[in-house]
Amino acid sequence: MTRYGGDAERTFAALPPAPGRGFAQTWWGMAWLKALEDAAMDAGQVKTGRRLARAGAVGAVSVRPGRITAVVQDRDRTAHRADVLWEKLSDAQWDRFVDMAVERSGHVAALLDRDMPPHLVEDAAAAGIDLLPGLGDLEPECDCGAWDHCGHTAALCYQVARLLDQDPFVLLLMRGREESAVLDALQAHGGASAEETSSRPEDVEAAEAYAAGHVLPPLPALPVLQEGPGLPPSLDTEKAPPAGVAPAALSFLASQAATEAHRLLAEALRTGHGRQPVGPEPTASQDAVRLAAGDPDPAVLHRLGDGSERTRETLAVAVRAWRLGGGAALSVLEEEWTVDGDALARARAALESAWDEDERPSLRPRANRWTVVGAPYQLRLDRDGRWWPYRKERGRWTPAGGASQDPATALASAALTAGDEP
Repeated sequence: MTRYGGDAERTFAALPPAPGRGFAQTWWGMAWLKALEDAAMDAGQVKTGRRLARAGAVGAVSVRPGRITAVVQDRDRTAHRADVLWEKLSDAQWDRFVDMAVERSGHVAALLDRDMPPHLVEDAAAAGIDLLPGLGDLEPECDCGAWDHCGHTAALCYQVARLLDQDPFVLLLMRGREESAVLDALQAHGGASAEETSSRPEDVEAAEAYAAGHVLPPLPALPVLQEGPGLPPSLDTEKAPPAGVAPAALSFLASQAATEAHRLLAEALRTGHGRQPVGPEPTASQDAVRLAAGDPDPAVLHRLGDGSERTRETLAVAVRAWRLGGGAALSVLEEEWTVDGDALARARAALESAWDEDERPSLRPRANRWTVVGAPYQLRLDRDGRWWPYRKERGRWTPAGGASQDPATALASAALTAGDEP
């Protein structure tokens, strides 16, 4: 490590070519590249830089506060010095960063593990410190004469993304502090915090602590629910996908995750949330049906069927059930259980009172299923006492409507969906 005017510098040897691999595996390395790709005026130059970096055309990389530098060779072996500048944090900002980090021991532990968890970056941003570059923060300089990012500065940024994956302290050095300075400051502040903690009285009675009247800070405002889920990032890149990874399936999964997250947030913000009973977590088999109900392309649908051990036909029936009633309807489709005790007495009473004597259909019971004799209809009872209508199509029982507390209403809906008179 070398010092220039009080600033530290780290030099990293040239990395080998990286054919067929990504330049960023960590989320902060991806954020670094996003700042480049969003700011560059010419997407073609970004692609050129990616090709140069992948071919091993970037020499040793010098990293010091506010600047990264490397010599990049064109395809014709012409060498260019490329620099990327990024404004350093002020001393006051660094002091706030250290104060913020020592307040949560997990931040310090993460840095020591060469990790940069999102909550560390979010807490730093709340303190007015941007640890990751934003749009327009990375300023290019190259002796090729380009005024914007060129292939050489883009190649440098792609190479630095690989360095950031290995060590987030490279990022902190660019912002103005070498690793030893950061750790020394964290240790000094952490020691002071420990002394303050040790000086506090122990074994304080709960009533005494409550009487001290400590005022808790107000809760943060609830997030604003957007009109719909966000769009996942595009997976359309020049890189070939790893073996066994289907980009279409991964893109669909990301889209469905965003949709589900939006639904859960909407439910959490709903008045009365938290006072309603929480249902069981869906199984992997049920989740496959939920995803299939999102109308994926045929290849993804086939993978979902294989993964949940369903044929194309049984998966289609399961999707129909899911759309009618989610996990509860799917359980009624695929689970047969014995009705006995109080549940059986209530079911018989419901069936007796649902029709007049001369209108009651003849029903043949088996477990939780009552089949209409001489007609392609069936009633299924769930564990909450609700009746689900079914009808037989091409030799298979399929869901014919939503649940009802009244078996006559459920059976009528099965006849109506089939086009028969109720």
